Amino acid sequence: IKFRGNTARVLYALDRLPDSLQGITGVLSLAGTLDQLERSYDDSKYGRCSERPCVELQLPSLRWEGMAPAGKHVAVAQVHSAPYRLREGAWDVARKSWLEARVTASIGHAVPGFGDAVRHVEVLTPVDLEARYGFTEGAVTHGEMTLDQILFMRPVPGASRYATPLAGLYLCGAGTHPGSGITGGPGWLAARRVIANPT
Repeated sequence: IKFRGNTARVLYALDRLPDSLQGITGVLSLAGTLDQLERSYDDSKYGRCSERPCVELQLPSLRWEGMAPAGKHVAVAQVHSAPYRLREGAWDVARKSWLEARVTASIGHAVPGFGDAVRHVEVLTPVDLEARYGFTEGAVTHGEMTLDQILFMRPVPGASRYATPLAGLYLCGAGTHPGSGITGGPGWLAARRVIANPT
């Protein structure tokens, strides 16, 4: 199974919510043009962090008020094109700071005043995601979502459709179809399979 983790997280504690983010309860994609996306991916393909990473910003405290004190907020930036293996060196404090600066600038370009609202930041590289949460190579999808690893070939052909060769053992994580992009999707489909085939 190919993993090749390529995503980092930058977590923000905000003193206030910039006006342009009021009411944004979904995902704000800061991807740029298709050409910029391709260049960003090319950077990571060759082991470099992109100068202009693709960022998906979420504000969970707008949906769940208890995540932050009154008047404060948290923001989560999912950063694509941050490779697990860097071509030159390892993920250290300097490289994490560099990534933080690029991501904050990218958000600030689309959301005026964002940088001024930041109280605290934590950067989780793919290496950190692996160490802290057990995601192999930091791949939250539990395997790349490529043509040879999707649909009936997820996670592998012999263990697709949720059942494994071990009787009564079913898989229901992000490594199964449809992956991590549809929250709860793999578990729901696996439960349907279990119900249809009681042992």
